[in-house]
Amino acid sequence: MVDEPDDMSGAARAVSNAAQDIGGFIRSQREAAQVSLRQLAQLAGVSNPYLSQIERGLRKPSADVLAQIAKGLRVSSEVLYMQAGFLEQRPHGPVRDALLADGAITERQKQVLLEIYESFRRENDPKQSESAADQADPSDEPEHEIADPLDRRSEND
Repeated sequence: MVDEPDDMSGAARAVSNAAQDIGGFIRSQREAAQVSLRQLAQLAGVSNPYLSQIERGLRKPSADVLAQIAKGLRVSSEVLYMQAGFLEQRPHGPVRDALLADGAITERQKQVLLEIYESFRRENDPKQSESAADQADPSDEPEHEIADPLDRRSEND
């Protein structure tokens, strides 16, 4: 079983890379917001050493810790979840980006608005409308024959 240690080191490298990616991203967001490590740790409710380890890629934070860090940085927790690999990346759009950037509403409100917006987009998607129309059974529609009042063929025949 010589392959097992290589597989394990590959998995360990993947986890380490993910931790470094999220750590570096958090550090860049913190620096862009001009927040010190100590301030962010206090805002997020974690210790300075733990946050430092996260930023250096030595620890991979849980989803709960990421949510607290996102709150401290005033960014969407969805952004951190995607960066950490907890969520798949969704296509960006101006409405989605504006909602995520809005600091006046809560994370929960952002998620609800995004879900409503996505449901409207799915409802109005012409591809889905066409497929629904194709699936409709034409025999379900009643046939109506409209009599022409000027048609006198039946009387003269």
